[in-house]
Amino acid sequence: MGELVSSYYQFNAGSTNYPKLQGTQDTDVCILGGGFTGLSSALHLAQAGMKVVLLEANRIGFGASGRNGGQIVNSYSRDVDHITARYGQAAGDAMAAMMFEGGEIIRQLIEQYQIDCDYVPGGAFVAMNAKQMQHLEAQQRLWQQHGNQQLTLLDRNALADIVSSDRYVGGLSDGLSGHIQPLKLAQGEARAIQSLGGQIFEQSPVTRVVRGKTLQIHTTQGSVNSRYLVVGANAYLSHVLPELSKRNMPCGTQIITTEVLGEARCRELLPANYCVEDCNYLLDYYRTTADHRLLYGGGVVYGARDPADIERLIRPKLEATFPSLKGVKIDFSWTGNFLLTLSRLPEFGRLDNNIYYMQGYSGHGVTCTHLAGKVAAEALTGQAGRFDVFAKLPHLPLLGGRALQIPFTALGAAYYNLRDKLGI
Repeated sequence: MGELVSSYYQFNAGSTNYPKLQGTQDTDVCILGGGFTGLSSALHLAQAGMKVVLLEANRIGFGASGRNGGQIVNSYSRDVDHITARYGQAAGDAMAAMMFEGGEIIRQLIEQYQIDCDYVPGGAFVAMNAKQMQHLEAQQRLWQQHGNQQLTLLDRNALADIVSSDRYVGGLSDGLSGHIQPLKLAQGEARAIQSLGGQIFEQSPVTRVVRGKTLQIHTTQGSVNSRYLVVGANAYLSHVLPELSKRNMPCGTQIITTEVLGEARCRELLPANYCVEDCNYLLDYYRTTADHRLLYGGGVVYGARDPADIERLIRPKLEATFPSLKGVKIDFSWTGNFLLTLSRLPEFGRLDNNIYYMQGYSGHGVTCTHLAGKVAAEALTGQAGRFDVFAKLPHLPLLGGRALQIPFTALGAAYYNLRDKLGI
């Protein structure tokens, strides 16, 4: 099977080396996928005293969990006012009660298990125009209403203390945000699972699931007998349980990382060392790294096709934000898949009552995956209320399947890109 994608994260963290599954294992819960969904599920279940076996087809953090921008961004891809308007007050209130929990889980795990993942608190949303600034003002009111009191509106002058760029009219800082080296976090969570007695097997792709009261999960060289299966393979799941791929579409996002700039230059660009994302529909996001590079991401490729030249796609965005970096050397560029749902809300659910799945975080995966693992563990240990808040949200099908949805969604992306440029 494949190794980790070549990226700054892989260069910075290396890779794990867990054994392949061989022979037969018996367990309480088998977990499919070594990204944040699977890792959080396994860790919370192990903390609850359940016996867990985690199967990863490649390496821990192979997918989006080891390739993303590393930003701890709160709430969901659709905020709770939208959820309330679309699905009712009860659903909105229940989702709002969990909207900041994913980030808190990450911080707790880092502290509890002493995970060295370059965690830095603080982040900011930045507005390109007056309409986006109005959106941030509304977001501050909404998030404060639901308990986040660490939000500060910033005019253009105040924003200069966070990001040195002339592109923005203002912003909103969030003290409950922050940034991490995501692959290091994933690897640290895997070590924590092992410390609690959980078993991890890499390069062990699942080939078949035999359903029943006791599930039989087969890999190329072994099998697991389990009471429950938790599926967290997200954008990389396509064949074992195909019904889970009918309502969503993998999309690619691209990231580049510069050469080492040095601490002084990094603080000139981002004085507070916050992570930043803009408010465009097709947004850019960036931050500096622990070894003083600029990491810059953006762009969406629908259907998860790799662009021919990631640097050519992202460099103009970086240089528009920071003109002083024009011509800077790019040391790393890569792409990673995330899973997009039609509702832009995550899909949680059950198959046959003993197969649980969580997927489709639609760009808000770092925090929501950690929440997903916690509420799945609650459900499997007898407290299913919070899991069912998500499970009751409608799962909307992609009309015509992925073959037709890709061109239609790409057309939509072009429309939103035009809106971004026109500021409407």
